[in-house]
Formats: sequence, C-alpha cells, structure tokens
Amino acid sequence: MDVALELQTAAELLGAGDTPAAELRCRQVLRASPGHPDAQALLGLLLHTTGRFAEAEEVYTALALQEPQQWPHWMNLGTARRNNKRYDAALTAYTRAAELGAANADFLYNVGLTHIDRCDFEAARAVLQRAAGLAPEDAEIRYRYAHACYQVMNNEEASRALEGWQYLSGLTGDVVANIGHLLMNLGEAEKAREALDRAAREAPRDPQTLLTLAQAFERSNQVSEARALLDALSRDPRAVTLGTELLATQAQLAERDSQHETACELLTQALREVHDFHLRHYHLFRLAKCQDALGRYDEAFATLLEAHRSQVAHLRLTAPTAALRGAPDMAVTQFSTDPADVASWDHSGAPSLEESPIFIVAFPRSGTTLLELTLDAHPRLAAMDEQPFLLNALNDLRAYGVEYPNELRGLTASQLQSVRNAYWERVRGKVRLQPGQRLIDKNPLNILRLPVIRRLFPNARILLAIRHPCDVLLSCFMQSFRSPEFALTCADLRTLSAGYRRAMDFWYQQQGILAAAVREVRYESFVVDFESQVHDIAGFLELPWDDRLLAPGAHARAKGFISTPSYSQVIQPVSNKAVGRWRAYERHLTPVIPVLRPYLERWGYEG
Repeated sequence: MDVALELQTAAELLGAGDTPAAELRCRQVLRASPGHPDAQALLGLLLHTTGRFAEAEEVYTALALQEPQQWPHWMNLGTARRNNKRYDAALTAYTRAAELGAANADFLYNVGLTHIDRCDFEAARAVLQRAAGLAPEDAEIRYRYAHACYQVMNNEEASRALEGWQYLSGLTGDVVANIGHLLMNLGEAEKAREALDRAAREAPRDPQTLLTLAQAFERSNQVSEARALLDALSRDPRAVTLGTELLATQAQLAERDSQHETACELLTQALREVHDFHLRHYHLFRLAKCQDALGRYDEAFATLLEAHRSQVAHLRLTAPTAALRGAPDMAVTQFSTDPADVASWDHSGAPSLEESPIFIVAFPRSGTTLLELTLDAHPRLAAMDEQPFLLNALNDLRAYGVEYPNELRGLTASQLQSVRNAYWERVRGKVRLQPGQRLIDKNPLNILRLPVIRRLFPNARILLAIRHPCDVLLSCFMQSFRSPEFALTCADLRTLSAGYRRAMDFWYQQQGILAAAVREVRYESFVVDFESQVHDIAGFLELPWDDRLLAPGAHARAKGFISTPSYSQVIQPVSNKAVGRWRAYERHLTPVIPVLRPYLERWGYEG
C-alpha cells in the first residue's frame, strides 16, 4: 500500500465532502500501519468536522500519548474535549500544549472559546485579547473578543474591538450577522444596521445566520422581517441544528403576536432540552411573562423564583466576585453632601440650561423609557439610550482627590470643565447633537448621583419618574438584568425592596440639600392624561411645543433599536394597561409593603 497516496486521496475526498470514503481510506491505512501519525491526524480531523467529538478525542488522545512532545496533538485533544463539553479536561490539554510552546492566535482562540463555554468571560476576554493582538485582521477572533468584553460589561472595549470591522478578513455571513447583532446591543445603531444589511445580502445563508438576523430584526422592532426569516427557517431541514435558540426566538415572535399559549409551549419545549441549571433562566424569565399574560399568576411567580435561582447560579460562574459579595449595599447612600460645603460651591462659568443635559432618573422600571422616547421625538432634543457617562464623570471627579460627596467645593473651574469635556466627548461617541439640540441623559440609577449632576450642571433640569412602588418591584423582579449587581439586588423581593427604599431615601435626602430643578413625573398620570402631562413637562424644560411629542410610539418604531427591556412595549400607543399590575401578586408582595410604606404614603398610593 502506498500510504502517502492513500492519505492524499483521503484528504481530497474529505475536501470534496465525501466523508465516508475518506474515513474508509484512513482506517485502511491504520489497519496496514497501526499508529501512523498522519493517518490518525486526518481521521481525527474527519471525526471532528462531522461532530463525532468523543471518537475524535480517542484518536487525539492516542496521538498525544504516542508523540507527547508535539503540541498540536494536545491542542487538538483540547478542542475535541471542548466540543464534547469536557471543559476542565480541555483546559488541561491546552495547558500541556502551552507548556510545549503553543502560543499562536489559533491556539489562543480555542482556549478563549473554552472559557466562553465555561461562562468564564473574564478569562475569555484576557485570552482573546492576546489572540486579537496576534491576528488583528481576523474577523472571527475580533468578534469573539468583543463579545467577551460585552459579557463582562466592558462596552467601550467591545466597541473598540469592532472598529473597522468592514476591513477584516474572514467576514462570512454568520460572522457579519453576529457583529451586527453585537453592535446593536452596544447601542451602535448605525454601525449595526450596516452589518445587518450586509449579512442580509449574503447568499447563500446558513441557518445560524438567518436565525441571528431574525433575532436582530426582532430586537430592533422589525417584526415582519423577523417573521419572514423564521418562515424561511421553518422550510429549511438544516434548521434542526439550531435547537433551543430557534425555539426561544419563535416564542419571542409568538409573544409579539399575543399568542402567549404558543409561546409557553415553545419555551417549555426549550427548557426540556436545557440540562445545565445555570442556563435555564434565559427561557424562564420569558416563560413567566407569558404565564402572566395568560393570567396564570401563581405559576408565573413560581417560574420567576426558579429563574432567579438559575441566574444566581449563572452569576457564580460569570461574575464570581459579585456573586460572592451578594447584593450591593449601595454604599454611596451612606454618605451625604455637606450643606456648608454646598453653600460654598462656585458655579461661575457653569453651562446654561440650554447647554446642559436633561437628566431622567428613577428606580429602574418606573417608566423612564416611555418618557425618554416622548422627549426624543422633539427635534430640539436627542437621546442616547442608557449610558454610564455620569458614573464616568463621578470617577473623574474623584481622580482629583476630592472626598465625594461631602467635599466638592475644592474643585476648580478648570477641573470641573475638564470633567464636563470628558463627559461630552463620551456623548459624541454615541450621538451627534445638531446645533441647538439638547441632550437627554436617561439612566435610572443616576438617581444615586444627584451630587454629580448638581456640581457639574447646576442649571440642568431633572425629571424624576415615579410609579407605584409595588408595580416597580414586580417589574424589576420579572426582568433579567445584565448588570450582575442589579441582578443580585432583584434576586429576591426583600433585597429588592430594601434597595428601592435606600435609593429613594438617598434621593430625597440629597434633594433637600441640593435643591435641584426637579419635576416628578408620575407614571399613572402620565399614561392616563398624556397630552396635558407632556405640555407641562415641555414647559418645565423651557422647550417650544412640537406635536411630535404626542406620538412616542411612532417615533420608537422609526428609531428601531431601543436598549431597554421595554423595547417591544414602547412602540405601542400609550396606555394604562400596566397600571396596578401588582394586584395579581399582592400576596407575594405583602411581606415587603411595610418597607415601601413611606413612599406609598408620600405619593398617595394604595397598598
């Protein structure tokens, strides 16, 4: 037998897609020359590419033991183990490969994928950053690196990683669709649209690309486009490989059509296929919302309890430090501005009202997105979705060595202006204000940063969104939040109610000292008496009237991507159907109502 010729033929057959014939040739060579390294390597590749990972692992194990000083064998063994979901064993093999000199981009990429599969995104970010440094033009590596950054809440690094994506190599339809979807989640709407349009034009398109595009279209409220892609997938026999991801997307579209029973069935089917408890919350939160829509309230609440347990288990893997600390104690609320210090603040040279942002603050899920989109419809205003820029400004203030928040008078005019300049530079990365336009900075948790607002922008107008505290708590409890700290705060109602109370206590304590220009916007009044409320808000903001303020749903549909969980609700006409939703869960909320009592009484809510 001419072994070299047989292996060359086998490789050609494999390249042509005739895997049975290629495998037969490899095994014939191994019967004639047991342990032949090239035949084993080709057989291992064949088994791997056909998804027979356990068999591939056996072959690569034999190779690694036969030639233990060859790092490619250990790398291939690690990759087979990773695909066989033996992640710790994969890392053991990769460690041995590294000891033998493996250090190229492909090797680091595979190690990074293993950390992603283990949900250790910080380790993945570090390894993939090195891989991207070695292969900066590789689109797949850059995408995976950006995705890991996004998972650890480092959005700025993720955005930088995707800069110039159009010029990378290896831009398959699937990679471009993934890049577009990630850019959308990063709030880079225009860049995302370019990538998604390009992926949509690619032909032929594999099922995963079609599914990614469908998810992106649904997330940007392009529902008819998403449905068309799912219809195409339903006719594609290859779609069986998409598993629970396809079921979840079908459920999402069914929910948008108010087919809640169908959505429940799809999500229940998906959950039967999810065997890792820490991954079940992705479907459980959605299932609870469908059960709620069907009036199955006790069932929904039980589902939510399981969802939060699953999410906490997930956080122990993805954010172990945060999970170990538990729910944050909101340490900032333990400190206060000093009235004497505030009285001595020099506001010389501070921006005017027209030069200052309009800040929308609240406890999350108090109606801030509807308020933001209403104002964003005005041509003289521009929103940028939720950004951490005020928190960045707080860190910039602290960098000058001041004791925050009780000793801010020592900041000079030039230092304050430098912090403002950095704030506006970050803003320009998200939105381009036209001459005469004012910025809307909506971030609910800026409710904890009133001293920063007042020191930097003393003439700014602030809108405080309030809503029945029980509806706020219920809405938070029904959401899966990306922030590990806030997800842990929402993991049980007692912790959540305590966090709500601390946030509101801090706000009113600080407002009593700082006396900022604030208007409270009560959600229930806003949705019931919408036109009158909007007129009053426009007057408070010293904003000329524009009828477009009365059509936030149409503006939201035109806007496309909206970063908050209520993205599918705010495109609908303004309604009061979410008012009093908590009543269906009253017996579950009763134990925490005493914590909320001061604000129920302050605002005149029943409870």
